[in-house]
Amino acid sequence: MAADPTHRAIEATFRIERARLIATLARMTRDVDRAEELAQDALMLALAEWPKAGVPANPGAWLTAAAKRRAIDGFRRSAMQERKHAEIAREADGERDMSIEDFEARLDDDLGDELLGLIFAACHPVLSPEARAALTLRLVGGLTVEEIARAFLSNEAAIAARITRAKKAIAKAGVAFEVPRGRALAPRLASVLEVVYLIFNEGYAATSGSDLVRPPLCAEAQRLGRILAGLMPDEPEVLGLLALMEIQASRLAARAGADGAFVPLTEQNRGRWDQLLIRRGLKALEEADRLGGADGPYALQAALAACHARARRAEDTDWQKIAALYDRLAQVMPSPVVAVGRAVAHSMAFGPEAGLALVDAIAGKAELKHYAPLPAARGDFLLRAGHKAEAKAAFEAAAALTANERERDFLLGRATACR
Repeated sequence: MAADPTHRAIEATFRIERARLIATLARMTRDVDRAEELAQDALMLALAEWPKAGVPANPGAWLTAAAKRRAIDGFRRSAMQERKHAEIAREADGERDMSIEDFEARLDDDLGDELLGLIFAACHPVLSPEARAALTLRLVGGLTVEEIARAFLSNEAAIAARITRAKKAIAKAGVAFEVPRGRALAPRLASVLEVVYLIFNEGYAATSGSDLVRPPLCAEAQRLGRILAGLMPDEPEVLGLLALMEIQASRLAARAGADGAFVPLTEQNRGRWDQLLIRRGLKALEEADRLGGADGPYALQAALAACHARARRAEDTDWQKIAALYDRLAQVMPSPVVAVGRAVAHSMAFGPEAGLALVDAIAGKAELKHYAPLPAARGDFLLRAGHKAEAKAAFEAAAALTANERERDFLLGRATACR
């Protein structure tokens, strides 16, 4: 795109408005592909008209109006017009016929929750978590297929196919582009939060490759979290997740050394932690608590992160409070992964033997068979208890399980130090 001021304004406006524009159009047309096409048509129209007429006073509204006109023209031309009218008419008013004038009036309705509806549709449980993540990054985040493939260390063809299959699955399932109501909201919201946190975690602790962290993915998840918090300000778990991501992201710059090597939490330079993100996270956590969500899974995890954020030095960390929070989290969200974190907290609060007892109790769980943090934690407990030979074997076992090169190097380094 050319670099003149008008084209820069068009580019910036489209980048900002794209997700909401697609959300509005998808809700109207019930077709994600068509919505994307209409949004692109509006962009091309702006590129043709704005350089001559000037940037409109409300460029976002201009793009939406242009896309709506294209949608109406398309329905008028389409041989499927009557079927579309009947579908929308059945939803709104039973089985009565709908004229094109009725349809135009519907397009001008204040739909309100368009963007939130798009997020819920993209994160629908009918899709796999990986498909939900890719589709959300494409539709809501505006990332290109190339950018998503690079972020997840996949190839473009695989990501493109995943997104295409996801769109078809949504269409086949008749997923509505709207926010669930009543009892349907809680399980669907859990799916949305799961996807956003999946995206964040892949950025915070890359599962494979040579990079320890992928900050752009964290930033995108944080942006999605902020959007959700703005659209659902009274949902404590939304705020809990946002708090968790903001506080965790504050440590990104300190998680790796100058050479890219992994730096454990207890050894990080806390002067490199982003205090602005910590303040944002603590504020979101306070709001989640005020709304009665202190015992929500994400709020509890945020409270754990807050304990570290408040400690000016590693030795100031309140491990007994962290252990107590993990005890609560294990009740609210019982899982083998939480159990490993709880064992680490207890080992720091009450000694390595306490941690060993807890990890030995869960070591046989099938879900942890290939989970590198389990033998890594056991190795740490053994080393601190003075059992160097056993610790070395545990670290080596953990290194064999991880696909991240930086994490593997760190674990092998700990194994070597046990000699």
